[in-house]
Amino acid sequence: MRQELKKVEIKLVRSLLDLVILQFLKSQPMHGYQIITSIRKNFGVYFGPSTVYPLLSNLEEKGYIKSQWDVNNDRPRKVYSLKPEGQSLLNGTEESLNHICRRLTSIGLNRLYINGNNDLLKSPQRLR
Repeated sequence: MRQELKKVEIKLVRSLLDLVILQFLKSQPMHGYQIITSIRKNFGVYFGPSTVYPLLSNLEEKGYIKSQWDVNNDRPRKVYSLKPEGQSLLNGTEESLNHICRRLTSIGLNRLYINGNNDLLKSPQRLR
């Protein structure tokens, strides 16, 4: 059961990874390796450069973050920071996630309606 819960947690973090990254950047500008290690420290899962860097590029293309090269260290690093558009996305998403969590808590997973009709979800296994 514990392994199944860990798989669900990893799946949730993966699906929300762009928001996780925006949240980290809300607190401070970071380079890619800092983001990767922060994810691992905070969530106990590892997403490598082949996952994180394309996501950072995508967030930058969409205008949610910006980057600049920091050449003041031993080696140059691209540092990412949150733009106002990214902060707006975070604000709206946080509200939506809180609403979903409140809804799940108030009705319970075993009372969710599926397919827009009155068929009740009988067990969490049917979420897959």
